[in-house]
Amino acid sequence: MGYERSVSADAHDLLPESVWHIQMPQIRFGRDSVRELGHQLSSLGADGDARGLLVTDENLESLGHVDRVVDHLEDDGFSVDVYADCEPEPTVQVADDCIDFVRENAGDDGYDFYVGLGGGSNMDIAKIARTVIANGGEPLDYIAEPTGGGKAIVDTGAPLVLMPTTAGTGSEISPVAILSVEEKNIKEGISDNKVRADAAVLDPTFTTTLPPDLTAKTAMDALGHAIEGYTTHEFDSLMRAQDPSERPVYAGRTPLTEMFSEKAIDLLSSNVRTAVHNGDDLEARSNMLQGALFGAIAGLTAGANLAHAIAYPVGNKYHTAHGETIAALTPASTIDYNSASDPGRFANVAEMFGISTKEMTDHAAADALKAEYIQLQKDLNVLPSGLNELAGITEDDVDWLAQQTVDTQERLLRCNPRPVEKEDVRDVLLDALHNWED
Repeated sequence: MGYERSVSADAHDLLPESVWHIQMPQIRFGRDSVRELGHQLSSLGADGDARGLLVTDENLESLGHVDRVVDHLEDDGFSVDVYADCEPEPTVQVADDCIDFVRENAGDDGYDFYVGLGGGSNMDIAKIARTVIANGGEPLDYIAEPTGGGKAIVDTGAPLVLMPTTAGTGSEISPVAILSVEEKNIKEGISDNKVRADAAVLDPTFTTTLPPDLTAKTAMDALGHAIEGYTTHEFDSLMRAQDPSERPVYAGRTPLTEMFSEKAIDLLSSNVRTAVHNGDDLEARSNMLQGALFGAIAGLTAGANLAHAIAYPVGNKYHTAHGETIAALTPASTIDYNSASDPGRFANVAEMFGISTKEMTDHAAADALKAEYIQLQKDLNVLPSGLNELAGITEDDVDWLAQQTVDTQERLLRCNPRPVEKEDVRDVLLDALHNWED
């Protein structure tokens, strides 16, 4: 039990954690659940004549999804402004621009409610805007030192409901919002349970317009959450916090998160091929969205770890999509490197992927899992064969990426079930350059 996994505590208080805790938004799931968005907002205290902000992007405007949400809200008596300038992998400037929009159009007190519609980037901007408006200042104030000011978040703010249009990021239930800090060439998170949305409305009919490549990329992120959540360390291998409020948001796996991981891996691995190759199959889309939700509940409570830790420096330097970066890294990191921490647990994951492991050793089952995961990616036919195809990354680049990972991603590396040094990250990156040959 390593001290590096502890939260701040005096030496005499270094005892193992004995309590686990889970905090979730209210969740509504189902086809046409958008019809209950107004009811959800009312239950959170938004009056029928309240004025709110819908945070989204131009693409979802063009697809008609924004009008659909606005129409339902206006039918329920709400007034809605639309901010549609979100971008993928948002920078601090994107968040600043949204906050400026709020202050210019609704004053320093902001709107009566917020709705985030889209993928993880849009939902993260909605979370950040709500948080900063409620607490003052700017986004960098709430990013941990030394990158940001490390200011405490005191108020949750006005009601916030998130509506994902992808099946992958888990931002709708996550207590974290990620931004690229361009001047430092890193990605950082604002991480606090007060950042978490009050509710999530998951309507699979909003996901059928997602093209095959984005369907695959976001699915790999969701699978990453589920597998990492299932294989991370147990909650009682953390040190006990001096105060419950100091318990980290990524707090280790529990019996509850394990159940969600298992169901998520089953739903995602058995439906992603259909969702990618036949996007109009609403049953597959529903199963994917539900699997992504379950994977997020597991992985973003227990803790994402090595693959996500490396993905942030890669994504920030090369501007790669998060999901396909996770896809390229998972075989070498989550499966190959981490399987040594508990081979039997990875043999369980192999079974969840449909592999018969009865005649295999646990190590052989973990190897079979890696092969099956790679075959799944190949079957989708829209994902890169590794980091080299993803972004032209070569052996010459891995030393810098490894150093960035260990220097900037302590929050995620502390969740890894196997200790990680720079050379370990370097070896993982080299392995991930080419997952298969074309």
